[in-house]
Amino acid sequence: MKSQKLAVSKVILIMVGITLFISSGIYLGGSTVPSDQWQAREAPLMTEWAKDVTPDNVHPEYPRPQMVRQEWMNLNGLWEYAPALEGEQPPVGKELSGKILVPFPVESALSGVMEHHDRLWYRRTFSIPESWEEKVVLHFGAVDWEAVVYVNGKQLGMHRGGYDAFQFDITEALLPSGEQELIVGVFDPTNRGVQPAGKQVLQPGGIFYTSSTGIWQTVWLEPLPAVNITGMEMNPDIDAGILRLKVFVDGFTDDHIIEAAAFDGDEQVAMVTGKAGVELTLSIADAKLWAPGSPFLYDLNVALKDNGETVDRVDSYFGMRKVSLGKDDNGITRIFLNNKFIFQIGPLDQGFWPDGLHTAPTDEALRFDIEIAQKLGFNMIRKHTKIEPARWYYWCDKLGMLVWQDMASPNQRNFRRNRSPETDKQFEYELMRMVEGFRNHPSIIMWIIFNEGWGQFDTGRFTQMVKTKDPDRLVNNASGWRDMNVGDIVDVHSYPGPDAPAPEPGRAAVLGEFGGLGLPIENHTWSSESWGYRNLTSMEELKDRYELLFDRMWQFKDDPGLSAAVYTQITDVETEVNGLLTYDRKVLKLKVEAAQAFHKDEMVSPPKIEPDGESFIDVVTVSLSNRKGESIRYTLDGSEPSNLSNLYTRPITIESSTTLKARSFDEAGNSSSVYSAVFEKMTFKEAQTDLPELVEGIAFEYFEGSWEQLPDFDQVTPVKSGITDTIDLKLRNRDDNIGLRFTGYIQIQNDGVYTFFTRSDDGSKLYIGGEEIVNNDGIHGMREEQGKVALKAGMHTVRVIFFQGASGHGLEVRYEGPGIEKQIIPANVLFVERVKK
Repeated sequence: MKSQKLAVSKVILIMVGITLFISSGIYLGGSTVPSDQWQAREAPLMTEWAKDVTPDNVHPEYPRPQMVRQEWMNLNGLWEYAPALEGEQPPVGKELSGKILVPFPVESALSGVMEHHDRLWYRRTFSIPESWEEKVVLHFGAVDWEAVVYVNGKQLGMHRGGYDAFQFDITEALLPSGEQELIVGVFDPTNRGVQPAGKQVLQPGGIFYTSSTGIWQTVWLEPLPAVNITGMEMNPDIDAGILRLKVFVDGFTDDHIIEAAAFDGDEQVAMVTGKAGVELTLSIADAKLWAPGSPFLYDLNVALKDNGETVDRVDSYFGMRKVSLGKDDNGITRIFLNNKFIFQIGPLDQGFWPDGLHTAPTDEALRFDIEIAQKLGFNMIRKHTKIEPARWYYWCDKLGMLVWQDMASPNQRNFRRNRSPETDKQFEYELMRMVEGFRNHPSIIMWIIFNEGWGQFDTGRFTQMVKTKDPDRLVNNASGWRDMNVGDIVDVHSYPGPDAPAPEPGRAAVLGEFGGLGLPIENHTWSSESWGYRNLTSMEELKDRYELLFDRMWQFKDDPGLSAAVYTQITDVETEVNGLLTYDRKVLKLKVEAAQAFHKDEMVSPPKIEPDGESFIDVVTVSLSNRKGESIRYTLDGSEPSNLSNLYTRPITIESSTTLKARSFDEAGNSSSVYSAVFEKMTFKEAQTDLPELVEGIAFEYFEGSWEQLPDFDQVTPVKSGITDTIDLKLRNRDDNIGLRFTGYIQIQNDGVYTFFTRSDDGSKLYIGGEEIVNNDGIHGMREEQGKVALKAGMHTVRVIFFQGASGHGLEVRYEGPGIEKQIIPANVLFVERVKK
């Protein structure tokens, strides 16, 4: 290739390794489009790192930390873009009207666009340094989903896959000198397609989020010799004290030799020479093992030599660690790390950012999520149905964080409807690309093929394929729901849970998801709508519920033998507020010290109150206990228990209405949260006497009108009235703006405390003996409220009133009591006065 002029804006030094990897890169961010033509859009939330993003300094770090070359060129920065149409010719030589900051998805605020387009064009120019005289390769970290690449009008090829790196040799397409034109055509059908898209949808809500279309990882160039190293496989064997290494080379001959050396800091600890593509062995004497808390990494230098002369060289690193299944002292199948059982506790991490969506604003932000998880006492992260840039795994390697890596799920509904041999082949391709692309990272210890049955098929075949390709790691065939009894793991999901499957002789048991305690934080929510598996109202309530949740989870460690648990989740994501951090990463909802105690089981186990509150007639006996046997102090006067309060030694007899409060204390004086239970002494309502002649049924009055709360139906003229058999809505003439009143008697078989429930959309109330028992009034969706009453056996008057405004409707009335499980009140216990003719 002829010499070419160098046109660059900045030369920077990029630190990418552990102790010695420094790569001199040429950064071309913003070199073809003026920086002042870009401005970030304002998303509903922005992180603190957003202010550090500029077109001249966007993700400048070397993107491939396990295969570093010293010379490269970063193409991140401001590019031209335009929406595209299917079948449209590439805009060769044409300036595009839009400006987009690469590598942020087009829907993101940091892209400067914040719009979705199924199809779009990217365009920029660049110049090649005159020293790059042999081969030039163009790299893409990831493009979602289909990318067609052109250089100087020549189509180089197409790539399909939203999460894997790909490259093109552009040497033959380059002009002899001057500016070179790069165009990328993108197509991303998101959830309208069948490709693995994870949680991306075009209409986000609940557990599905905004799509990330287009270039979302670093784009870069590097010069290569004609014969060059293309990849490596590294398999540590701590039992044998060796690293098994394969180095793959393009275009090698018998004259080419691999020389690999391992370093502990500046000290060379091993060296080997051999052929490309053949397994080489590096003996690592007295190896320092990689593990959370001590994530030691060896540096690895690999040189390709031709008759003694180095023609190519890459710098890398590796960790000596082993993940396997084994039996503990009680014969329970466990996940072992370095031949020892370490209980793994971690958060679900979906890898979304409010300002960058799939792309973190900066490398510091990428690192932050891992560090905060570590600070909270987690030793593992489940990367949920998204695959990250290589630098995320690099930080997990360096910081010592275990990773369970999900395969990105296909859209379940579309996949089942449109599945074909082509879609099957694409899923298999992207699955294997994930394993091949990240299998050298010591932090990754488990591959998860399917999540909760989403698009699940050929599970056994894929499990065996992954296990064969990478025997160094565990394979979880399906996290939650559809376990196909293959692989290394049996996994359940439980919300809020916890729960635990039983370990099997050849499979360890894990709780793949639990928790989901939702807490919106004012001024830190994506929208006015917030969603969680369980919705809470304060940080104090979150702490108490979290404490109980983890206390119950830790019980399962020994019985039935849980090896790991994953809490949902590390951050809020859009309208989902289950995070320990807000979506903008600005508010931590749990205090660090408390979180560490919960996650490391260094907590004081909270007291369990049995029964946990009760309405009673005469007396009630209450027992207190806790998991670890710490002392329990309690009060019956509403005050907060201290270490001077009543010490629990025997069951407590309660004879009057009161609130019992209890707290556990360890020997050092540390305490649990306070837990309370309300006990209400009730007096019987006597049954009705002097009854009229009754028949089965209940009287009804039907009204029409517009209300926002229950009216006084005595002041409203009914449209119709009569007798019906059950309390429901079958008598309505229309769905909206209606009311009903039911009156009659209910027959109670046994003396005791009864609970009544109304579940309605919109408002409802229930009265027994003229007393309001359930209040479920107001405009709302389908919602259940309840109330208790002590009833003597016999007939009692019952009245139910209901209204419905606009949109949605429903009314269900249930009860439970002595000898009666919760059920809709049946027709055979409802009575009404016989109408005399």
